[in-house]
Amino acid sequence: MPHAAQHADADAHTAPETGVTAGPRPGPGVAAELDGALNGGPFHVALRAAIAARGLPLQRVQHHLSRHGVKVGVTSLSYWQQGARRPQRPESLRAVRALEEILQLPDESLIRLLAEPDGKVPAGRPAGRTYRSLLEASDVLEELLVELECPMDGGLRTLGHHERVRIGACRELVERKSQHIVRAHRDGVDRFVAVHHGDPGCAPERMSVHALENCRTGRVRRHHDTGVLVAEFLFDTRLRAGDTFLFGYGVEDGTAGAAREYVRGFGAPGGQYALQVRFDESAVPVRCHRFTRHSPAAPRGSRQELPLSRRHRAVHLVEPRVRSGMVGIGWDWE
Repeated sequence: MPHAAQHADADAHTAPETGVTAGPRPGPGVAAELDGALNGGPFHVALRAAIAARGLPLQRVQHHLSRHGVKVGVTSLSYWQQGARRPQRPESLRAVRALEEILQLPDESLIRLLAEPDGKVPAGRPAGRTYRSLLEASDVLEELLVELECPMDGGLRTLGHHERVRIGACRELVERKSQHIVRAHRDGVDRFVAVHHGDPGCAPERMSVHALENCRTGRVRRHHDTGVLVAEFLFDTRLRAGDTFLFGYGVEDGTAGAAREYVRGFGAPGGQYALQVRFDESAVPVRCHRFTRHSPAAPRGSRQELPLSRRHRAVHLVEPRVRSGMVGIGWDWE
């Protein structure tokens, strides 16, 4: 399930304050839900229930964390409570301990949930990649982006993204090509960082990346255990706020077994997204469908059968305006 995501972050609110200001005390139903989540988990459900019970928007939670000397982006907090990421780095664990105090929770109530194993496959997810593996990949991705000095908000807004995926004779994902139309929302933007998450069993060290149009390849980082590849594509110009830019790149994979879906993740709303998947003539699936998912932890939704062109052996979807979350195409071989 190759998966790439774009991230956006929000500025911290810096108004002075002397303590945690929450909404009204939670009612019996909310309190019972929070107690149940703290006792049974998982972590993201407990965190979401605790934030809701205290009536704090994420910007305020972020500000309280900064007063504790911990820097965490609003997007990271959102991903934590959605289950799209799982805090594991030392700084992230410091933030979780601070959250227990900020949200007025018992000591160790959130930390202990992070220590519990979670290898279950949520309903609706095909076998092959577990929820735990996705969370591990998210943490690895965060580390690789830090290594590339890539901020969560890359300074670009996507106006259009057209993606073409090719499936080979052995049912493997051979390659994907992406063309982006973007607009800068701050001065000085001169690069884009792309993420490729290969299928289980892939070998990122044998993958290659190619700058196809109006860019050149910069640094590339790979992580074998999670199948994550991160590549930097450099522009030949520095964009000013409001400038638009068009560029394209490709990733050659072909290192894993049979693929059963292709998913694209979006950290923020954007413009049009079009995805086409083309199959080798000797490996054509029996049916294809579109689906969405709010986060890796959520079940699939909005399932819709898609017509497969037998002549061109291709299937596609078009999202006129993407929302935060995940959208993809899945297929059945038998």
